[in-house]
Amino acid sequence: MSEVLVKPLRIVRTRTCLWGAGIVVLLALPFYLDRFWLQAGLFAMAAAIGAIGINLLTGATGQLSMGHAFFLAVGAYGYCVFAADGGDGLTGLGLPTWLAAMLAVLVAGAAGGLFSPISGRLSGAYLGIATLALVFIGQHVMFNAHDLTGGANGRDVPPLSLFGLTFDDRELLVAAVPFGSAEKLWYAGLVLLAAGALFARGVLRGRPGRAMNAIRDHRIAAGVLGVPVARHRAAVFVLSSMYAGLAGVLLALVFQRTVPDYFGITLSLEYLAMIVVGGLGSVSGAVTGAVFVSLLPQLLTRYSDALPLVSAPGTGGIAPGEASRYLYGAAVVLVVLFLPGGLVGTAVRRRVTTHTGEER
Repeated sequence: MSEVLVKPLRIVRTRTCLWGAGIVVLLALPFYLDRFWLQAGLFAMAAAIGAIGINLLTGATGQLSMGHAFFLAVGAYGYCVFAADGGDGLTGLGLPTWLAAMLAVLVAGAAGGLFSPISGRLSGAYLGIATLALVFIGQHVMFNAHDLTGGANGRDVPPLSLFGLTFDDRELLVAAVPFGSAEKLWYAGLVLLAAGALFARGVLRGRPGRAMNAIRDHRIAAGVLGVPVARHRAAVFVLSSMYAGLAGVLLALVFQRTVPDYFGITLSLEYLAMIVVGGLGSVSGAVTGAVFVSLLPQLLTRYSDALPLVSAPGTGGIAPGEASRYLYGAAVVLVVLFLPGGLVGTAVRRRVTTHTGEER
C-alpha cells in the first residue's frame, strides 16, 4: 500500500481510538467522581447544548442574539409547569415527566417561532437589541407571574422519570456504587449532548448549512442565488430556541430548583463568550467554549482558598464569579485579537498546515 494511503488510514485509526477512549472514560466517570465534579460536568453539558444552538444562529448564520437566556428560562419553567402536580400551590399539569420535557422544548421553539418574523428581517445590532428585550420581558414575567414561576423564590423541579427509572437522589446501586441524581443524569446528559451535536453537525454539513453560511457571508448575494433568506433566518432562530429550551430543561433537572435571577442578561453574554472562545460556526467550538466558560467559575469557587486574590464573597478578595468573568472576558479579547477562529478553529488550521507540510 502506498505511503499516500497509509497516512490517512493512520490518522483515521488514531482518531477512532481517541474517540473510543474518550467515550469509555465519560461512561466510567460516575463510578469514580464525587457529586461536585459530576454536577460541574452536567452544567457543562447543558451549557454545550445551549451553545450549539446559539452557534447555529450567530456563528453559522450571522444573527446576533442576546436573548438566549430567555429561551433557557422557557424550557426550564415550561418543564416545571408541565411536570408538576400542583401540590405546592403553583400551576402544574401533572404530565409524565418525559412528555413534559419534550413539550418544554417545543414551547421554547414556539416562542422562537413567534419572534422569528422579527429575526428574519433584522440583522446585526438591531436584532441584538430586539432579542435583548426578550430577557427583560422574561425577567418581569418570572418575578411577577407567581402562580407559574413561584416569583423570586422560584419553584421546585420534579425529577425526570423514564422507563421506570427516576432521576432523583434515591440511591440505586450499580456495581456496588450508589447512584444518586447526578450519576443518573450524567448518562441522560451525555445522550442529549451527543444527539444535539450530531444533529447540528448534520445541519451544518448539509445543504441548510451551506445556505446559512451564504447568508452569513453575504446576505444579498445569497438572496440573488435563490436562497430564501428570511425563511432560513426564521427557521434557524426556531431551532436555536429549541436547543436553548433543551439546555434549560437539563439545567433545571440538575439544579432541582429554578430561580429567575439565573436567567438574566449575564447568562446571555456568557453564551456569546462561549462561541467566541470556542470558535464561531463549529459544533466542537461551541462545546469547547461551553466547557471553558461553565467550568471556570466552579473551579475558582472550589479552589478559592488556594488561589491568590480570589476568596469567598464578602471576605475582601475577588469573588470567584467575578474572577471567572474577568478571565473569560480577557479570553474573549485575546481570541478576537490573536485567534479569530477560536480555540478549535486555530487547532484545525494548525493541523491542516502540519499535514500539508508533511505531504510536501
